Amino acid sequence: MAWNIFIAIIGTAIVWKSADRLEEACGRIATHYGLPEIVRGAIITAIASSFPEVSSVVISTLIHGEFELGISAIVGSAIFNILVIPAFAVLLGGRLTANRQVVFKEALFYLIAVAVLLLTLSLAVIYYPVRGEGLHGQLTRGLVLVPISLYAVYIFIQYQDAKEHQPSDSTDRINIVREWAVLAICLALVAIGVELLVRAAINLGSIMQTPSFLWGLTVVAAGTSLPDLFISVKASREGKSVASLSNVLGSNTFDLLIAVPVGVLLAGTTEINFSRAVPMMGSLTFATIIMFVLMRLNMDLTRRDAVVLLVVYFGFVVWITLEAFGLISVLAI
Repeated sequence: MAWNIFIAIIGTAIVWKSADRLEEACGRIATHYGLPEIVRGAIITAIASSFPEVSSVVISTLIHGEFELGISAIVGSAIFNILVIPAFAVLLGGRLTANRQVVFKEALFYLIAVAVLLLTLSLAVIYYPVRGEGLHGQLTRGLVLVPISLYAVYIFIQYQDAKEHQPSDSTDRINIVREWAVLAICLALVAIGVELLVRAAINLGSIMQTPSFLWGLTVVAAGTSLPDLFISVKASREGKSVASLSNVLGSNTFDLLIAVPVGVLLAGTTEINFSRAVPMMGSLTFATIIMFVLMRLNMDLTRRDAVVLLVVYFGFVVWITLEAFGLISVLAI
């Protein structure tokens, strides 16, 4: 068990160190192409920092045959992103001030993303049911085109914003070829770190006789969310509140609408346990509503709000821990 914990720590360290350089490359690439701040956070930086989540689905599905572990890592990461990252950005970087574009475009679109993914899982149970105990369904490649199509709409909306933006930063000293090369190397290192995290989660689940997807909700989720955490904290310290918040919301939107479908597209038809999915998605919805309400009250997040977010996340971890050891049974394990 100690060895697997050590592996998880090493994997987390690799993701962490790679994330810092990844953020710098993304910033320079976004500057080179003259993208506005909110598009940098919601598209370029969010997609790059979400690569660990995509890797968790691909590696869990193709290498370990654990699609549910990949999904749980994404949902757990989304909960971590929406509760822990804004809280640390406030506590370590200062007050986060939102604007109407973040609240009414990024946050609301993210809420739609949560609803669409849950709808897609529901369609799998309704139209492709699997006989047996509990509610099981087949998630097909055709069904996951629904969330992918929604993300295409999201990209189109961001593109409209980018067209109206007038870049002000100088791009003369940016070697764009070098930055893309650095980005590719960092992504490869992140994938290695995620593989170590996934392997540790599976082994810990086997050793402690608990479902591996529960470890995905916590250990893998927290490890893969480190890029988003450091990027948002750094943006907050630099006074870029909009970039910090839009990175969190954009990253979660990408995770739900693209990362989950990627696993299905690679694996083909995949069975899902709807009885497990609903409580997990319900937790994500609850966390999202809490964050949205706090952010909307005064169009900012304060230290008091940060404490509330951390308390909610602590409650989530306690619940999952109790589930893992069979002390309660809300999830259909």
